[in-house]
Amino acid sequence: MAYGRIPLATYRLQFSRQFTFDDAAALIPYLRELGVSHCYASPYLRARSGSPHGYDIVDHNSLNPEIGSERSFSRYLDALAKHNMGQILDLVPNHMGVGGDDNAWWLDVLENGPASAFASYFDIDWFPNKEELRGKVLVPVLGGHYGTVIENGEVRLTFDARRGEFSVWYYNHRFPLEPRTYPRVMEMRIEQLAERLGADQRLAQFQTLTTAFGHLPSRWETAQSKLEERRRDKEVHKQQLAELCMKCGAIAAFLDENVQIINGEPGEPGSFDKLHEILEEQVYRLAYWQVASDEINYRRFFDINDLAGLRMEIPEVFDATHRFVLQLVAEGKLDGLRIDHPDGLYDPRGYYARLQTEVQSALPAYHGPVGPAAVPEFYFVAEKILASYERLVDDWPVHGTTGYDYVNVVNGLFVNPDASVEMDRIYTRFLGHHMDFDEVLYQSKRLVIDVQLSSELTVLSNMLDDIAQRNRYTRDYSLNGCRNALIVLVACFPVYRTYIAEDRVSDDDRRYVDWAVAQAKKRSQASDVSIYDFIRDLLLNETSAADPMRRGRAARFAMKFQQYTAPVMAKAMEDTSFYVYHRLASLNEVGGDPRRFGTSVSAFHHANQERARNWPHSMIATSTHDTKRSEDVRARINVLSEMSDEWRARVTRWARLARARKLIVDGVPAPGRNDEYLFYQTLLGTWPLESVDERGFDEYRERIKRYMLKAVKEAKAHTSWINPNAAYEEAVCHFVASMLGNTRQNPFLADFVPFQQRVARFGMWNSLAQTLLKLTSPGVPDIYQGTEIWDLSLVDPDNRRPVDYRKRRDLLRRVVGAAKRLGASELARDLLETPADGRIKMFVTWRALTLRRAMPDVFLRGDYQPLGVTGSKAVHAVAFMRRFEEEAVVVVVPRCIATLLDEEYRVPVGPEVWTDTAVEMPGGIERLYNAFTGEECTVEKTDTGGYLQAATVLNHFPVALLHSP
Repeated sequence: MAYGRIPLATYRLQFSRQFTFDDAAALIPYLRELGVSHCYASPYLRARSGSPHGYDIVDHNSLNPEIGSERSFSRYLDALAKHNMGQILDLVPNHMGVGGDDNAWWLDVLENGPASAFASYFDIDWFPNKEELRGKVLVPVLGGHYGTVIENGEVRLTFDARRGEFSVWYYNHRFPLEPRTYPRVMEMRIEQLAERLGADQRLAQFQTLTTAFGHLPSRWETAQSKLEERRRDKEVHKQQLAELCMKCGAIAAFLDENVQIINGEPGEPGSFDKLHEILEEQVYRLAYWQVASDEINYRRFFDINDLAGLRMEIPEVFDATHRFVLQLVAEGKLDGLRIDHPDGLYDPRGYYARLQTEVQSALPAYHGPVGPAAVPEFYFVAEKILASYERLVDDWPVHGTTGYDYVNVVNGLFVNPDASVEMDRIYTRFLGHHMDFDEVLYQSKRLVIDVQLSSELTVLSNMLDDIAQRNRYTRDYSLNGCRNALIVLVACFPVYRTYIAEDRVSDDDRRYVDWAVAQAKKRSQASDVSIYDFIRDLLLNETSAADPMRRGRAARFAMKFQQYTAPVMAKAMEDTSFYVYHRLASLNEVGGDPRRFGTSVSAFHHANQERARNWPHSMIATSTHDTKRSEDVRARINVLSEMSDEWRARVTRWARLARARKLIVDGVPAPGRNDEYLFYQTLLGTWPLESVDERGFDEYRERIKRYMLKAVKEAKAHTSWINPNAAYEEAVCHFVASMLGNTRQNPFLADFVPFQQRVARFGMWNSLAQTLLKLTSPGVPDIYQGTEIWDLSLVDPDNRRPVDYRKRRDLLRRVVGAAKRLGASELARDLLETPADGRIKMFVTWRALTLRRAMPDVFLRGDYQPLGVTGSKAVHAVAFMRRFEEEAVVVVVPRCIATLLDEEYRVPVGPEVWTDTAVEMPGGIERLYNAFTGEECTVEKTDTGGYLQAATVLNHFPVALLHSP
């Protein structure tokens, strides 16, 4: 196993029942030949049945049987070892899948409440303000109002005679009965059982057992002896009940009859009273799913009710959830971990420190080139979304992020910043009003707080009010005032979260809090804004040291506040604002900021230098399972920033053609202009590169329809997931079908397709350049499954469609074979003739990864040096050098291709395009070799160093990867 090294390049695999360990094992030879060093696996621990992504884990200590068995997992590991490859696992510490009937920890909590051995594992508020919920878990799972669902007979009590257990079922969701309430069922009609059994001694045994269940220690008794007694005796009593039922069919039949009576008869409301009474005595309260936003009392992953937060700050919870993964580490089966959603953790830094310590203890000794018994370096990356003005916390013991920051920096390089004002003008004119992203985001946060995450705010408000009421200087701040202040403050927060702890506050965290407080004061409508200063002091630990109890409460409030701002930002930014604001949709990306219109070449170099200096092994990506659009879709849409005049004319014309294809909903045409604007950009980004048959186009049309439905629901303007507007959604589907129907005689398509083809051609060259930049910039490049060739996917689930690996294997085989048969130069020319078939992107990926493998020190340890570009087309080129000792690699790529090329030049190569443009070179390098064409490039000398003519290095291929001999 190739453990103990930083990856050269990773390849993300999305495991599911459609893509298993055996499928991955069969893929390893292909990935090895492509140049990948590590498979980067989506979660493959046991997840909810049918999970398409694996993030709803129900057991951290076993493999997901839908992905494969221990044997198939071993075959996958053997394939990796055979090809000297390793693997990185996506680990999910923040939450677990709950509901259903497969999470043993959660079921135990529902059965025993605070007395459960796992009660502290989940972040449950057992003492909410609402008295009816104290000591209960609100489970918002019902599809309708509680009373209606009950009387429809959808909630059913059952008895499992083999296990001696009573449970309530709602479809596939199981809710165990609290064992102390078993007598409610067992004692009912007991006289009838007595008549049937007469003097049979098993009647006495049954009655004794009934009494025993009722005398179990209460779920509120917290003495360890009582907890152990309850946990032991309840299982003993269940086993005795099961044995009694097996020996005496009359008792089993009697209990079944009681269960049927309790379950009631639809149409007879009174027949459900007994079931309701039993449910009222349980640890859980079943509720309509829409109640969750107001009253749910367990922390969730965002607003997903069936993903419950874990308290990873508790050592026993950490141990229980990491046992299996640490075993894999100890066995040399893992090279690294990607930690999902650290912003949901109570103390991310503490978690990473503990994980690093445990992993280092578990790592086997490495007997290799570095000597015997050396501890290998283990690779850690954090799924952290950074604002453009935010830095990764420098004391986290990780190698970096998963690359969202790079996605947006490199994407912006292909956006024309000079078009910002004009693109804003076009968007405003199309909508008929101006849209300000700052206001969109602020209002989206308010909406998310009010509609989706209100219950979590209630917990925070109560904590704040409790602190306020304990001090005479702050007791005049009312609960309502606390709540309102928190709403505005959270809506003004500039980052996902801060990382304040009781013993530390960084300068960055202080700056973010101060900024949010200042903005909140400006936006607040309260007459007394001093409450914000009170909250600020609590968040920044600036409370009186003389009151340790108050200080402790303040610290806990600050930690919980941080856990709240992250999901609010995520839901408001990524899942709302990005579907509302469409000035240029390619900028609406995870970790991105639509207000920042493009990245300058100097800013790109600066970001790379910062990464090389501080996080040289951070993961860098261009597409992930979370990105809103694939790299190739974004590269196309970016082209619009270079064609703003034509874009304005086209989109205006299309809107006129679309008028007759809209339905009237609530008196106005639907879809609205904003959704229509997104639709056109989506088509430009995803239109098939090669012609497809009728069936293929039908599939494409359905993909667009599904995406547009998701987009309008996420926008929450005309419809939403919580409050669907069927008429509006029907109008959207009708619009998509009409605009993409009758392909032979469709005025819209007749005008759209020629323009789209030009955009797609420019987008290909942008994307090819972006690919090479990712594979050579400081960091560890990650390739999302399938994107080694053109991939025109949208947000999940579209980007989780099955990948055609047979096609990709064939393309790589053809590329490698042609390189040997024709030679690099001839192959490069051949690829330029048919770029749409994907071979050209495969070729760039293969050659770049091959060079990374041949020169690992350059890419893993080498420095980064921006190279100046001179000449009339200098603005259209990006160049840099990676260097380690005597080895050097030079990268030159074009950018903003649409304004670089005249129409007669379809490819950005040759002296006609690049004229006098040159790349400045430092001294000490005389010649380089082009990895794509095989050509030797001589550095022309100057007094200060030298230069390379762009027309030479980009003479036969649109991107250049040059290396020293």
